[in-house]
Amino acid sequence: MNAALLAGAIAGLGLFALVRALFPARPGLTARLAALDAVRRRDEERARAGRASPTMERVGGMRARLGRELVRFCEARGWRLTSVRADLAITDRSLEAFLATKFLLPAAALLFIPVITAYFALIGFGMSLQVPAWVCVIFAVAVFFFPDMKLRQEAAARRQDFRHVVGAFLDLVSMNLAGGRGVPEALTTAAGVGEGWAMRRLRDALGNARITGRTPWQALGTLGEDLDIAELRDLAGALALVADDGAQVRKSLAARAASMRSRELSELEGKAGERSQSMLVAQLFLCAAFLIFLAYPALIRVMGS
Repeated sequence: MNAALLAGAIAGLGLFALVRALFPARPGLTARLAALDAVRRRDEERARAGRASPTMERVGGMRARLGRELVRFCEARGWRLTSVRADLAITDRSLEAFLATKFLLPAAALLFIPVITAYFALIGFGMSLQVPAWVCVIFAVAVFFFPDMKLRQEAAARRQDFRHVVGAFLDLVSMNLAGGRGVPEALTTAAGVGEGWAMRRLRDALGNARITGRTPWQALGTLGEDLDIAELRDLAGALALVADDGAQVRKSLAARAASMRSRELSELEGKAGERSQSMLVAQLFLCAAFLIFLAYPALIRVMGS
């Protein structure tokens, strides 16, 4: 009965996919406008960068073509994927490679159904397709969400590093303002000090702003939107408000840098406290296991007598 239900579900899914492939749904007005916005945003990003994405250059041909088709599929349906795009932007990855990975990993998991069936038959569990199919489907669902979890963790770590760099960047800008430089010159000079990836992103954003004729705080705000970093967006708003008053800008940046450092210090203290608690729990488990190890022979002797 279960095998018949599974076969019917697979046949129905295949028929549904065939009908959708032969008669695709026409995208609505919202989806078309979202696709136009996505194309314009991609063209602006390529124009600002002046070159193709370095991540896409390392992607294989078939994987790149599959990724582009998946991106067109998402854009045609109006799926913006804002958080995913921000995580990919801060980790220097392309949306095409990410979507291709999310598609290929479950597909590869489903291809192992015959292998698992043959293995079960070899060890004597019969030739039924039900158990291997369910095992591969569960594994495919698990690996489908694995790239999202990995990307989210890596993006969170890089955002934490970027916030630390922003605090140092604000201190450098405040020092340059105290030396008599204007706000644009102070921002450019401060961004040219470091050589890390975060400073390079700041330097590239300010350099592109100078080429395209935008203000530096507009470039910082755009970078904050692309990378989903609230500190850069707040900094851009603060600079846009007090850009004409050098002394006010210097005081505002110094106060903002001090507040960022205090918040980072409190977060580090909180993480240290959590790790201390976890180590304490582990030590309690070890002590309990040692006490059980000591009391076990005496308890067995008493119960045996």
